Amino acid sequence: MIRPYHNVKQALEQTWPCERQYELGPWRIFQSDGGGKRVSATRLAFDQISATARQIDGAEQALRDLNQPLLFHIDEGQSELDKALEKRGYQLVDPTDLLAQPVADLCDQALPKTTLFEIWPPLIIQKDIWAAGGVGPQRMNVMNRATEAKTSLLIRWKGRAAGTAYLACHGAVIMVHALIISPEQRGQGLAKWAMRKAALWGQSQGCSVLAVACTKENSVAQNLYSSLGMKHVGHYHYRLKGDLR
Repeated sequence: MIRPYHNVKQALEQTWPCERQYELGPWRIFQSDGGGKRVSATRLAFDQISATARQIDGAEQALRDLNQPLLFHIDEGQSELDKALEKRGYQLVDPTDLLAQPVADLCDQALPKTTLFEIWPPLIIQKDIWAAGGVGPQRMNVMNRATEAKTSLLIRWKGRAAGTAYLACHGAVIMVHALIISPEQRGQGLAKWAMRKAALWGQSQGCSVLAVACTKENSVAQNLYSSLGMKHVGHYHYRLKGDLR
C-alpha cells in the first residue's frame, strides 16, 4: 500500500536537501548555491494551502534581498496560491508527477550479475555520466548534503560503464534521483534493472515504498515508470517571474 503523498513529499525534500532554509510567516525560504529548482524554490509550510497578498509581497522582498529568483513551489491543494501568483505574472514551470509503488513489487526477479553495483562516494566515471546528462557539481553537492542512508548505482553493460543513479532513504520511502543511462547504452532495459536494484537496496534499509519525481514532459521516463507499475501519488509545479539567473 502506497504511503500518503506528504510522506513522499517529505522524502523528496530530505533526500534532495537545500543548503539552508528559514521560516518567514507561512513560508519556508529555501537557499542553495545552485542544485536546481527543488532546492531554491520558496514554498508554504506543510500545513498551509494559501497566502495573503501581503504575505506574498513579503516573500518576494525576502527573495530579492537574498538575490534569489522569484520562484515558488506549488503543491497539490494550493490552487489559490497558484492563481494568485499567475495574476502577478508568474509563469508555470515544470509540472512534475510524484510516482510510487511498494518496494516488494520490484524485488521478485533475479538481477543480472556484474551489472549493478552500490557505491558511495560515486566514482569519477559516474560523475562524468551525470555531467553529460546535466547533473553537474552543484547537484553532486546536494547529494553530499543528504544525511540519511544513501548510495549510488554504477550500471555496467558489456564491460563498460553504462549509467548511474543516486538513491536515498527517508522514513519508509526510498527516492531514486538522477537515473541516467548513457545514450549509446539505452534501449537495453538497463533503467528497469536499475529500478529493481534500487528497490532491493531500499528493502535492505527498511523501506517499503519506492518513489520518483518525474516531469510530465519526460515521456521516456514516464513510460519507464508506468511499465514498472508505478502509480501517481501527487504532483507539484513551480511559478517563476523573471529569470532563474
